[in-house]
Amino acid sequence: MTDSHTNREANNTTATKQRTLIKEPQQYQVIFHNDDSTTMEFVTQIIIEIFGRSADEAVALMMRVHKNGQATIGIYSYDVAMTKTTIATQRARAEGFPLRITCEPV
Repeated sequence: MTDSHTNREANNTTATKQRTLIKEPQQYQVIFHNDDSTTMEFVTQIIIEIFGRSADEAVALMMRVHKNGQATIGIYSYDVAMTKTTIATQRARAEGFPLRITCEPV
């Protein structure tokens, strides 16, 4: 083989490009549901301590739960949403409250 034959083969090769599609992870909303036993103070405290909201935001969210029967407290990745839901539910049970917290895709 000659060098010119090798050069022609190199020039005839086609480079293929691969596309990688990056999909954003699914987001999940943590929802508090109203009940007749859990105190407003406890709900507000949980929203501040576990969900990192300010006192004003926590009171507004608590009132939304109270008036509307439920409210989205935050939107997170699956792992974060499930962790916060589990911690808040365990805390409510430890305090004797039946607070129902669900985690649903946005």
